[in-house]
Amino acid sequence: MPKRSWLSAFALLIVSGAAFAADSERTGLGSEPTAEELGAAGYTVFPDGKGLPAGSGTVSEGKAVYQQSCAACHGRNAEGDEAAALVGGRDSLTSERPRKTVESYWPYATTLWDYIRRSMPYESPGLLTDSEIYAVVAHLLHLGGVVGEDAVLDEETLSKVEMPNRDGFVPDDRPDTD
Repeated sequence: MPKRSWLSAFALLIVSGAAFAADSERTGLGSEPTAEELGAAGYTVFPDGKGLPAGSGTVSEGKAVYQQSCAACHGRNAEGDEAAALVGGRDSLTSERPRKTVESYWPYATTLWDYIRRSMPYESPGLLTDSEIYAVVAHLLHLGGVVGEDAVLDEETLSKVEMPNRDGFVPDDRPDTD
């Protein structure tokens, strides 16, 4: 693209942004988030467990929460229904038909916890309590053969779970990713 076109596109972008901001003020749409809203969305859970909140859940508690909040989409046994399967697919990522499931794809159980917290249930993200999320994760990991039936997951034990594909990822060691 010629230099003149880039400059025109950039100028249009700036004008559009200013117009959007002015229109937002005029229409009253959107608002500055409250401290509570920022707190709910603003923390990060790291692979080592840093950032996990207090709470705990067992496999049996997780089965009950899963049946109530997850099974309608993911199937009674997490085999997939309206939404993706959550179990199975182990060692399938290098095959012609990879299946991205909890046990085949997620390198850290903490990342699974964080994803469920932010995104599930699909129709009502944020509906589950922290303890319910620990319980659902325990149930899913049990279904996938990652933890035993007596597993209790909390902010200390979750980061110690060894996921089946933990070593299937290459760390990003570029200096700007620290």
